[in-house]
Amino acid sequence: MVKRRERTRQLIELGGLVAKAGLVELTDDDRAVLFGVMIDAAATLKSQRRDHALTLWRRRGHRAFEQLQNE
Repeated sequence: MVKRRERTRQLIELGGLVAKAGLVELTDDDRAVLFGVMIDAAATLKSQRRDHALTLWRRRGHRAFEQLQNE
């Protein structure tokens, strides 16, 4: 039961990140587009550009979190 609650919480938090990034509005809530974006990200993470992409995305994410906290 505890694992199920933890998994549910994780999924809710991940969905919140999709919303915070503005992807729901930008894609008109098109689930196929959202899934395609995630597939592209996964392909990048499987490529030789993985380390560069992680560094770039991590920096952008940290900056975005800071901006949200300062609003």
